[in-house]
Amino acid sequence: MYNKFQDFLRQELAQIEADGLYKNERIIESPQGAEIIVKGKKCLNFCANNYLGLADNPELIEAAKKGMDARGFGMSSVRFICGCQDLHKQLEEKISEFFGTEDTILYAACFDANGGVFEPLLGPEDAIISDALNHASIIDGVRLCKAQRFRYANADMADLEAQLQAAKDCRFRLIVTDGVFSMDGNVCPLDKIYELAQKYDAMVMVDESHSAGVVGVTGRGVTERFNLRGEIEILTGTLGKAFGGAMGGFTTGKKEIIDMLRQRSRPYLFSNSMAPGLVAAGIRMFEMMSETNELQDKLHANTEYFIKEMVAKGFDCKPSESAICAVMLYDAPLSQKFAARMQDEGIFVTGFYYPVVPKGQARIRVQISAAHEKEHLDKCINAFVKIGQELGVIK
Repeated sequence: MYNKFQDFLRQELAQIEADGLYKNERIIESPQGAEIIVKGKKCLNFCANNYLGLADNPELIEAAKKGMDARGFGMSSVRFICGCQDLHKQLEEKISEFFGTEDTILYAACFDANGGVFEPLLGPEDAIISDALNHASIIDGVRLCKAQRFRYANADMADLEAQLQAAKDCRFRLIVTDGVFSMDGNVCPLDKIYELAQKYDAMVMVDESHSAGVVGVTGRGVTERFNLRGEIEILTGTLGKAFGGAMGGFTTGKKEIIDMLRQRSRPYLFSNSMAPGLVAAGIRMFEMMSETNELQDKLHANTEYFIKEMVAKGFDCKPSESAICAVMLYDAPLSQKFAARMQDEGIFVTGFYYPVVPKGQARIRVQISAAHEKEHLDKCINAFVKIGQELGVIK
């Protein structure tokens, strides 16, 4: 049987490559940072989620080492069987304090958090109303739940209201949105979503993966941005982006919701607890976030400068309130060619194309970091101009 299946896979893979959609992984030979080494050469990294530049932070590395020295390398079990360490509870408390929520539950990743949040809470008589551009992990989590499904166009409040009206006879209604939509960089209109939730007696869930550490004056995400700290029922997020760039996810929010997830959320019940070193580094990271706003301030200044300069140079960039700048190219092969030429110029970026984004919406997603200096930003902008002119993207 496998010979037939092998032939099928080879044909499918060949077609993916012929369509210009094949994904090749590049190898980094250094710590993650503003500068990395690829194929023995230094590059400036503009495609990592390392928004605050903490992925190679010495304080976090030292905290992880101390955590392993004090509590070991791994947990070797799930929490309902072997319990957890004091470090895990400390990190959960730090996350709750940071977001102004009542309680927090840790997961191996935010994909697990989103995959495990819907099914334990909602049933066939309930409704999930989801933004059309929500992350794949939210989509997969919704698929695992028996609740009725409604979808509204990205950040379209008229459509959201129409879907809420369509779901009016359901027992419980949950509106679900990304805080920052990772492909476009736009921030969800949480203030308007909250108003509609109040009007139609619905709850709200926000995935803060690309907004926590980035959006808001102190980086506390979209609830800070819209003065709604503590008002949103469910927040999910990751430690794998702005918060050090390692592993680990979380759901934080109302106490009873978190308690029910501890009882019934399958990714939590059947996956190992986070490793002690990662937990210890996470604790130190949230302490650092409360000690200074220096990194957030620098990130915001870097992003504003970069987007303003790119638009001035003639590039088609989507509006953004985050650290993401989507440079639109529209053609999938062109996005790959553009990214490859940028690497020749010492700039590490990635072309995004179907199925990661809709067909005909290919782009290069530039991600800004607090680790970038102005000379890094200028080198990246100059490389974009050079390659953009060579490939006919700008004049």
